[in-house]
Amino acid sequence: MQIDLNSELSFRNCFRYPLQNKLARRELALGAVLVLVPLIGWLLNMGHRIQMVHNMQTGREAWPAWRDYSHLLRSGTVTFLGMIYYYLPGSIALLLARHFSSGGLYLVATLLLLAATIAIPGYMTHYCRNFNAAEIFSPFRALRRVFEGGPAYWKAWAIALSALIFSFFGLLLAGVGFLFTSVWFWQVAGFSFACVFSHKFRLLDAAADGGDSVVNPPIAPR
Repeated sequence: MQIDLNSELSFRNCFRYPLQNKLARRELALGAVLVLVPLIGWLLNMGHRIQMVHNMQTGREAWPAWRDYSHLLRSGTVTFLGMIYYYLPGSIALLLARHFSSGGLYLVATLLLLAATIAIPGYMTHYCRNFNAAEIFSPFRALRRVFEGGPAYWKAWAIALSALIFSFFGLLLAGVGFLFTSVWFWQVAGFSFACVFSHKFRLLDAAADGGDSVVNPPIAPR
C-alpha cells in the first residue's frame, strides 16, 4: 500500500515513507551522495524534499523528484534563507547575552530560538504548494498555523525527533551510514509535517484527496 499525504500520521507510515519502493530508496541514496557536496548538496536535498511534497499535493506520486536541479537548488536556498531569517533574532540575542553576561538576555535568546524552531514547519508545507516565497517570510503567520495544527502538529514533532535519534545509528556503519540515515530523517520529518498542514489547510488537490479538498491549480516548476 502506497504511503502518501492521505496516509495516517503514524510512526510506522512516516518511518517507511522514504523507503517504501525501489525508486524512493534510489532517490534517498542519491541524496546521501549529494550530501558530500558542501552546502550545495544540503540545499539540493532540501529542494528535493519540497518537490516530493509538491508532487503529492498536486495529485502525483512523490517520485521521481530529482529533476530540474536548478529549481531544487532555488527552492532549497529560499527556504534556507527563511531559516536564517527566523533564527536571526535569537542568535543576536544570544551574542548580546554572552557579551553582557546577562541571564535575562539568555532567557530571551532561548525563547526566540525555540519559537523559530517551532515556527519553521508552519511555512514549509505552504511553500511546497506553490513555491511562493511570501509564505516563508511571515513568522507570525507561521506561528499561528503551528498552533492551529493542534495535537497532530506535536505528534509530527514526536515522530521527527524519534527519527533524528534513530538516524545516529548510521554512525555505527563506519560513519558513512549516517549520510543515508540523515537524509532518511529529514524526509521523515518533512513528510510528517506535510501530512499535518496539507490536511489542516486543505492544500491537497481534490484528485489527491478523494475529491473532498479545495482544488488548487498545480504549479509545476519550470
